[in-house]
Amino acid sequence: MLDGIGLTMFLPLIRAVDGGQIALAAEDMGKLSFVLDGIHAVGIEVTLESILILMLFFFTLKGVARFVTQYYQVMLRQRFANKLRLQGIAMLGNYKYTAFAEADSGRIQNSFSGEIGRVTNGYLNYFRTIEYSVVLFVYIILAGLANPKFALIVAAGGLLTNLVFNQVYSRTKVVSKRLTTESHRFQGFLIQTVTSFKYLKATDLIRRYQEKVAKSIVTVELYQRKLGFLSSVSTALREPLVVFIVVVAIFVQVSYFGQSIGLIILSLLFLYRALTSLAAAQATYNSFLSQTGSLDDAECFQEELSAGRERDGQIGFSGLKENIDLNQLSYAHGSDAVLQDFSLRIHKNQTIGIVGASGTGKTTLVNVICGLLETERGMLVIDGIDSCDLKLNEYRSTIGYVTQEPQIFADTIHNNVSFWDPESTRSREKVEKALALAHAAEFVRQLPQGMNTIVGINGLNLSGGQRQRISIARELYREVDILILDEATSALDSQAEVSIQKNIESLKGQYTMLVIAHRLSTIREADAIIHLRDEGRYDIGTFDELIERSASFRETVALQAIA
Repeated sequence: MLDGIGLTMFLPLIRAVDGGQIALAAEDMGKLSFVLDGIHAVGIEVTLESILILMLFFFTLKGVARFVTQYYQVMLRQRFANKLRLQGIAMLGNYKYTAFAEADSGRIQNSFSGEIGRVTNGYLNYFRTIEYSVVLFVYIILAGLANPKFALIVAAGGLLTNLVFNQVYSRTKVVSKRLTTESHRFQGFLIQTVTSFKYLKATDLIRRYQEKVAKSIVTVELYQRKLGFLSSVSTALREPLVVFIVVVAIFVQVSYFGQSIGLIILSLLFLYRALTSLAAAQATYNSFLSQTGSLDDAECFQEELSAGRERDGQIGFSGLKENIDLNQLSYAHGSDAVLQDFSLRIHKNQTIGIVGASGTGKTTLVNVICGLLETERGMLVIDGIDSCDLKLNEYRSTIGYVTQEPQIFADTIHNNVSFWDPESTRSREKVEKALALAHAAEFVRQLPQGMNTIVGINGLNLSGGQRQRISIARELYREVDILILDEATSALDSQAEVSIQKNIESLKGQYTMLVIAHRLSTIREADAIIHLRDEGRYDIGTFDELIERSASFRETVALQAIA
């Protein structure tokens, strides 16, 4: 509106420059003469100087409004992107472990990185299309007030241009969806290149894998190029079509309707602005369509995260006080039953060893205890409270879990052990204590940077045994109640294993420990040993009790030559 009023002042300005006949201009302004009437009403004399000052005033106000609008758009855009990321991270944190295990890692990675930018651009272009459409509507109204016939001709021509762009729009949507799908594939390949780099490099399979990645990169580039081509076609056609419509409208008005050129010029100013807004609306709408693949995928991704949300109870948990009960626990992976009618009571600060052949359910058992795998009500009870009723995040915060593939982050040893606790005298003392308990203090002291040593991606700068001990130290630093060691000594040499074994024995009675062990010597002194067998069968007892009554356990002991 500010721009329109400023443009309206051009006609009296032209008259003033031509011969000072400003009073006649009001008659030639059609229904827009209210602008001059308003100027007279506030007591401003219409002169060349006053018109110039008023034009400057209105366009300055327009500039201020434009600044506020664009700055506010920047704020909204960042807020929108951050809200998407924060919402996605929160939903991912509540995602079921079983659903995550089946998810596409490339899609998750891409949804939180590249797709967020594309969705945000889609959001921005969508509302810019609305903005330009509103501006278009305002200019058409102003042009209609100045010269209805001329405005009608140009408006009709503007609508016809949409027929030209409809094919471009439909093609853009198709290519956008294909680009999103291929981007997910590329991110998946990229993640697997990093996680499997050692294997691929050692076997020289990296070159063959590079071919798959390269093919995906080329396909992504192809779809991006197609979108760029469609956008370029749309941009190139826009201005010639606008000018063509204006030329035809002026010719018709002058040749057939005998319209005065002065009134046409004022209407033309509005309509050129309107057609520019139309072109901008078409451009932003086409840009919006190029992001629709990402928008659809983002919506589906959030729906999947929401559908895969794990159940959570309302009862708080401040630490294990008495025992963990497993009551007739049954669990199957697909059609394969792993655990059947399994019952066990684990007392606080008791050490339980878990052994058995591959596929007998050792890891499944501890995943159930961690609440990673959902069970039927009554199968898992902690301190008399059904796990279905517990706040799982509070329960899990009391669990330390060391897997056979140690979780090491590309940061310093201090941050790996403290999990980024602010560095202080107290945190350093706790880290040193945890490293000592995990028998890692000596090798850390020998490193050039000590606890400030950067360990690299997945701890590549450390040996397998060193990574495992850092992982154990992290759980000891957290001062958990329940400590789970899932074949935590499997990557250690014999000397280190003996050290960790002594360490486990020294921790006995201080933590409720579940130790999955391949080597039986690791859990020989456990309070009880669970020996899992095929078809869901199991034995429970001390080392000596199992030797006495379980033939399969005696066979395992004999194979490992344990005296």
